[in-house]
Amino acid sequence: MNVMGDLSAEAMRTRIAQHLTYTLGKDRSHASLTDWRMATSYAIRDLVIEPWFAATRHTYEAQGKRVYYLSMEFLIGRVIEDAMVNLGLRETIRDVLAEEGIDLDALIEDEPDAALGNGGLGRLAACFLESLSTLACPAYGYGIRYEHGLFRQKFEAGRQVELPEDWLNQPHAWEFERPEARYEIPFAGHVETVDGRSVWHPAETVYARAYDMPIVGWQGKWANTLRLWGAHPTELFDLDRFNAGDYAAAAAPEALARTLSRVLYPDDTSDSGKALRLKQEFFLTSAALQDILRRFLSEYDDFALLPKKVAIQMNDTHPALAGPELIRLLTDVHGLDWDRARDLAQRCLNYTNHTLLPEALETWSTWLMGNVLPRHMQIIERIDADHRKATGCADDLGIVHHDQVHMGTLAFVMASHVNGVSALHSDLMKRTVFAGLDGHYPDRILNQTNGVTPRRWLRMANPGLARVLTDTIGAGWENDLSRLEELRAHEDDRALRDAIGAAKRANKVALSNWAADQLGVAIDPDAMFDVQVKRMHEYKRQLMNLYETVARWQAIRANPDADWTPRVKIFGGKAAPGYAFAKDVIRLINDVARVINADPVTGHLLKVLYPANYNVSMAERLIPAADLSEQISTAGKEASGTGNMKFTLNGALTIGTLDGANVEIREQVGADNFFLFGMSVDEAQTRAAMPDHARKAIHASQPLQDVLQAIVEGTFSPKDTDRYNNVVDTTWNHDTFLVASDFDSYRAAQAEADKAFREADHWNRLALRNIAGAGHFSSDRTIRGYMKDLWHTQSLA
Repeated sequence: MNVMGDLSAEAMRTRIAQHLTYTLGKDRSHASLTDWRMATSYAIRDLVIEPWFAATRHTYEAQGKRVYYLSMEFLIGRVIEDAMVNLGLRETIRDVLAEEGIDLDALIEDEPDAALGNGGLGRLAACFLESLSTLACPAYGYGIRYEHGLFRQKFEAGRQVELPEDWLNQPHAWEFERPEARYEIPFAGHVETVDGRSVWHPAETVYARAYDMPIVGWQGKWANTLRLWGAHPTELFDLDRFNAGDYAAAAAPEALARTLSRVLYPDDTSDSGKALRLKQEFFLTSAALQDILRRFLSEYDDFALLPKKVAIQMNDTHPALAGPELIRLLTDVHGLDWDRARDLAQRCLNYTNHTLLPEALETWSTWLMGNVLPRHMQIIERIDADHRKATGCADDLGIVHHDQVHMGTLAFVMASHVNGVSALHSDLMKRTVFAGLDGHYPDRILNQTNGVTPRRWLRMANPGLARVLTDTIGAGWENDLSRLEELRAHEDDRALRDAIGAAKRANKVALSNWAADQLGVAIDPDAMFDVQVKRMHEYKRQLMNLYETVARWQAIRANPDADWTPRVKIFGGKAAPGYAFAKDVIRLINDVARVINADPVTGHLLKVLYPANYNVSMAERLIPAADLSEQISTAGKEASGTGNMKFTLNGALTIGTLDGANVEIREQVGADNFFLFGMSVDEAQTRAAMPDHARKAIHASQPLQDVLQAIVEGTFSPKDTDRYNNVVDTTWNHDTFLVASDFDSYRAAQAEADKAFREADHWNRLALRNIAGAGHFSSDRTIRGYMKDLWHTQSLA
């Protein structure tokens, strides 16, 4: 459907040609693929501007409440195809470009992924923004315009090497620079009391300058704004120093300012790295809140209306300074008294928790906080005093204790609502990381199970399957994903099962061709594509998957003529630069892949792929081609996951534990259509408390013993037999995340998956059931829950 009214192919051709000529200064005969991509992007962007402006006007006219989503990450991926799909123009543009000899798929591939995130946290934020627009809920996303992102991953001799992302080395077609939207961000200095009021005298300041990107919803009816902040100096180039020959000092203010918006999650193992991270978090938070208050005061003159017009969502603890910063702005800048400012701030703020790992809840030393943000240290201490007085809580439930500022506690105390991101996670929050606080604030924790946008993750990423669904249940499932339930009535339709299988195989053929071209590895599209793609972390247990891969290889070599199900094991994900163990696992995966892929005995039955630099665009390639989705985290460690939802939506079956949103996926798709293994949360906690639990599990599993022996003997690193001693030693003697204890159960579930896959029609039936059960996991459903339960806001559609 072309939702842009009477916009014809000829009109689109004219728009693209005009931008090619008048915006880029190129003629057709000399235009590169990038030129065509930029011209096409500008032409599409023009069409987004009208609903963007109309949404803004309508929000002002209706005096609607706005949602402000603060996140250190927005993993938006490529924009051009997403916009085309939501505007209903993909096929029109494909035809227009084909007449010019331009392949649309190649043009889309030319756009770099925006390097604005790392993993699930950032991708969730991006899905939420798109759903907010689809639902016509007035909203802004606030983030940082990172020049170099997290990093671009490369493998050298199997090792992860981190390189800077270069996505901004070319113009970004989708953003509008807003030099007039600029705020001064203070740091360091000292605080004095003047006439009974605190006055902060910062030692350094930078400007936060806005860069806006319209985020258009389904069918182009509404567009919200992603506002990213770039850091700029408040003191410009020092000409006197330059003329005196001190060139570096002359440019120092600009270099120091730009440091704030260069890299996502700079290494914080040093004091300077910690200070930079804290500055980044305050930079984002202060710029966003100053912008929010400016917009509010342009419409209203009574701060009593603030919670009725403003809902602020803190996505994890990174923006937890929003509480003290909003209080500072209301008291120090706008003159409100403490009690009123604190009450208004809390009524505006909500906090999403994304982790059950206590070590992942940020803490900053009081020394660092006091030096970088002295006024905020004062405010945090006063918030803490109020919290302790109101609750009479134990010292370890305070915000400040043991010379540390606990940001999770600060976010919890300053929020009206605290939400988990799956039913299990929300329950465990009450039982574990926030058990004490839940006792003092018993109605504060809510659940909002995550979701993903079906426009990007099915309609755009998997057009073949999308056509099958539309042919079967009709149009409209894109913004009402619950309609996938209608597929259940067609389960016995052999033609539908065949069509689902054919769509999957076409995606697997495309991935096989890409792997041969880009990775130099030939894979069989009729093999089972077994995929685990996510951030590298011990609790996600990529190592267990790898151990099973080695055990499978050893078993095939021992009996190559047995009835094996061919497998392609696919890994993807980055490790944090300072995470040595995760980087060892990456290298081991690559070493295992090198050996297995060269083995003539097993080559037709087992291959291992690990493409570097996993990102949104690679996910869009891998997920539609997956047969089996690896969701194998230790029970009780994964908050939710969203990759699990994307795989299910695209017809992959899950092999997984009862962790995060896996529990709800299994409920929705049916227990018989999910390969369950491993211990429950309670069983895992009991097992982890047992002395020598890892050794006991290994001694009980001959296959795991054989795997560990092969690794330690140097089977995969013959020139450096000690390379993986630490990995093997950790499995034997520590194994915090119970790889050894769950290994045999995992292997048994893999055998069940092998058996099911051998019967193609049976597997297609299971895939259909998974797709039919995926309707619950739309981010539209999640956002409706936030709107009703947390933000108390309405759609303006």
